[in-house]
Amino acid sequence: MALTFRGGVRLAEHKNTAGCPIEVFPAPERLYLPMLQHIGAPATPLVAPGDRVLRGQRIGTADKGLGAHVHSPVSGVVEKITTMRDALGRMVETVVIRNDYKAELIPYAPARREGNPTVGELADLVRDAGITGLGGASFPTHVKIRSAEGKAERVIVNCAECEPYITANHRLMLEEPERIVRGLLLLLSAFGVEEGILAVEDNKRDAIKTLTDRIRPYPALRVAPLRTKYPQGDERQLVYALLKKEIPAGKLPADLGCVIFNAETCAAIASAVERGAPLLERVVTVDGDCIVSPKNLLVPLGTPFSDLIDFCGLLPGKKIGKVISGGPMMGSAQFDLMAPVVKGTSALLVFAESRPEKAPLLPRCIRCGRCVAHCPMHLMPLYIARYAGAKDWENAGRYGAMSCVECGSCAYLCPGELPLVQYIRMAKTKIGEENRRKEAEAARRLAEAKGAGEAGNNKEEKEAVPS
Repeated sequence: MALTFRGGVRLAEHKNTAGCPIEVFPAPERLYLPMLQHIGAPATPLVAPGDRVLRGQRIGTADKGLGAHVHSPVSGVVEKITTMRDALGRMVETVVIRNDYKAELIPYAPARREGNPTVGELADLVRDAGITGLGGASFPTHVKIRSAEGKAERVIVNCAECEPYITANHRLMLEEPERIVRGLLLLLSAFGVEEGILAVEDNKRDAIKTLTDRIRPYPALRVAPLRTKYPQGDERQLVYALLKKEIPAGKLPADLGCVIFNAETCAAIASAVERGAPLLERVVTVDGDCIVSPKNLLVPLGTPFSDLIDFCGLLPGKKIGKVISGGPMMGSAQFDLMAPVVKGTSALLVFAESRPEKAPLLPRCIRCGRCVAHCPMHLMPLYIARYAGAKDWENAGRYGAMSCVECGSCAYLCPGELPLVQYIRMAKTKIGEENRRKEAEAARRLAEAKGAGEAGNNKEEKEAVPS
């Protein structure tokens, strides 16, 4: 019986590229490498205009805090360092490299000589390789590994890929299952645990069979079929489906003994440990009703979206209406096709322009309750959105705005066409700003009190000294 969670929705899958093998995309003439491709602080450029770089060379460093290194996917010359808008609309410092098409590789040796790495050693190797979560969140993987040390009781590989259209992980499971499994085994060894779970939605039966065949020699591993439902790929829904345990608000999967990695992230970990290979490319699904030949492509990081569209072709007579980086539920609409592929880019979807037959009705809540019934986090999105619209951030927070995972199920189902996710995102931003202000104020008061205490002690010491 397939495992599942409470809430969520069944979506039209549109997995048009499930039968399309991964093709190698030729590196373009210019690559645009943002120094911020992850959650956290941006990397600092290590190169300057005019410098020659090699394939695999580190060009951006993030040695401190929450960050990830950036490497060059090609050999060539640094043309300039500029500020560009990325796929999320942020202005980010970007290194522009002109490809010399020589693909000269910087020498790197296998990171593992003998035996499997410890948690600390694995985290260092992953940090050096610049690996982040490749499922979309782009959380630096070395930080996740360190934070789960001493907590992990099992390792879960998230192979759900529940968004419509995207099949990048599906193809990787079919074509390189050994690399995924090797990455999982390295994680199990490092954490010293004996349970590894590959969680796959049941619309990928060929992948379930392929992985099941590959793990037969390893009794610690098992494949867990999941019922196909959105957002099954969210880690909270994944943990509930597998263990029937809910992660409390403000807690992480590690607090329930789970550490979760995306399938492609596991494959990247195996390459980093076995070959010393940094993260230079990733699989991207290119699809949509404007595309002539939908494909799964192995794309060098820094490749402009426009190059991918040109490679797959536009249907004659079709006018592009919307381009989405990621899936249609949680992806970001694009207005500049020079935005590049980054570590978290799982798909590029190109849809035709569409015009409504009649003017849309004014968005309004009809109190149907669908958003409440299907919310996988068991929230009341309509009330959070109502308070957000009234700028009542305190009550929006009381109704759980910060627990929203922004999956979009509520907006997808809303017959009143309310932009519920946008309201909730606005509330989360304002609540976060207020929380940071309160923390800064508390820190300031603490510093003042500490300063006043030290001044009082100094005064007492002076008075106690005999004249």
